[in-house]
Amino acid sequence: MYIIVFLIIISLIIAIGFLLAFFWAVKDGQFEDDHTPAIRILFDDNKTKKK
Repeated sequence: MYIIVFLIIISLIIAIGFLLAFFWAVKDGQFEDDHTPAIRILFDDNKTKKK
């Protein structure tokens, strides 16, 4: 019986950790630009050197 309580507590701690990481990523601006990565492959890459 004690192991079930222990596993529930551990899973809640992990879930809260993931929730805090998500809020930190949103606050940091990680999800602000969701359009540019989809079209970035269409842009010409001029940084490559010709041999």
